[in-house]
Amino acid sequence: MNYPNEWTQEEFLKNKIKLAKDGIDVVLVDTILSPIEKAQTTVYNPYELQQYPEGTIFVFYCDTGKATLDRLKEYKAKFPKHHCISLRGGRGYWRKNMMVLDEE
Repeated sequence: MNYPNEWTQEEFLKNKIKLAKDGIDVVLVDTILSPIEKAQTTVYNPYELQQYPEGTIFVFYCDTGKATLDRLKEYKAKFPKHHCISLRGGRGYWRKNMMVLDEE
C-alpha cells in the first residue's frame, strides 16, 4: 500500500484503528521532546524505532508539521522497512479531545 507524505489528526486516528485490525502498528513519534496530551507518543530514537516490526507506520510530528515534512526523505532513508508520514499541522493543530468512532 502506498501512503501519503502527510496525515491530518483525523486521518491518523482513523487509520490507526483500521490498520490495527490488520496487525499493523501506527506509532506517533515525538521529534521535539514535547508529548501530546491524551495521545500515546514515542520519543524519536532511531535505535528503538528500528526494533518495530517491518511495515510499521511512523507518524512524525513537530510543533507545526513543517520540519518533519522537510525531513521526511531523511526518515524514509533511515527506516526503509517502515512507512514514514508527517503529521499535518504538527502538535499545534492537535485537538486533544478529538475522537473517532470505529465505523465497522
